[in-house]
Amino acid sequence: MLVLTRKVGEGIVIDNDIYVVILEDKEGRVRIGVEAPKDKKIYRREVYDRICIENSEASQWNMADLNVLRQVLDNRKDQK
Repeated sequence: MLVLTRKVGEGIVIDNDIYVVILEDKEGRVRIGVEAPKDKKIYRREVYDRICIENSEASQWNMADLNVLRQVLDNRKDQK
């Protein structure tokens, strides 16, 4: 992890096209601004972590669900 110290108004550049600027430091909270191309996805860390968890959960196969799906498909096939 790269650790930097920045003052209000200062910033950093990431990969030549993402700009991060310190906007305000007030009462222990820091406001930052991020300027990036529209095709770059930018998330707050807690949102990104939740997306990763939900994607992982969605990719898990439940055998009971697969059995129900097979039964439904078999029934549709029998009805034709």
